[in-house]
Amino acid sequence: MKKISLLFFFLVAANAMFAQNAAQPAIQKTGYVDSAIIMQGFGEAIKATGDLQALNTKYSAQYDSMGKAYQAEAADYQKKVSTMKPEQQKEAATKLLAKEKVIQQFQQEKTAELQTKRDQLLNPVKEKILKAIEAIAKEEGMNFVFDKSGETILLYADASTDITYKVLDKLKRGK
Repeated sequence: MKKISLLFFFLVAANAMFAQNAAQPAIQKTGYVDSAIIMQGFGEAIKATGDLQALNTKYSAQYDSMGKAYQAEAADYQKKVSTMKPEQQKEAATKLLAKEKVIQQFQQEKTAELQTKRDQLLNPVKEKILKAIEAIAKEEGMNFVFDKSGETILLYADASTDITYKVLDKLKRGK
């Protein structure tokens, strides 16, 4: 009888422990990366960043050269403006304005080109990094991975934690 009572006690205790564990939510495992360190240590990212910096340096040198030439012409115009005839003043001022517009257009075009080149070079690198983060997060059983450099950004989230459609459904139902 003692054996049956003891066995019954263990069954009840085990059942109670199992029920308690089942009622508790699963533990969420979270990790983080420092993307600045990754970008500084990943060869493809270093090369892409170097290529972008070289292109930016080239465009900056061209822009500076154009700006210096414009400033020299403007200074020359300021020196001579008092001795010029009104038609000459107007013609010289028009040339200066045209040159200024060319410089502004150059800057806008090169800024757009740099952005396009940045996207071409860095997007494949970012995709590789995100795939590596996702693979490691799955291996480690992580639900979330954040980037700690700069703004906090969610880089990976386990799909089982997505409640987007539940929220949308609740909003549509008005509850």
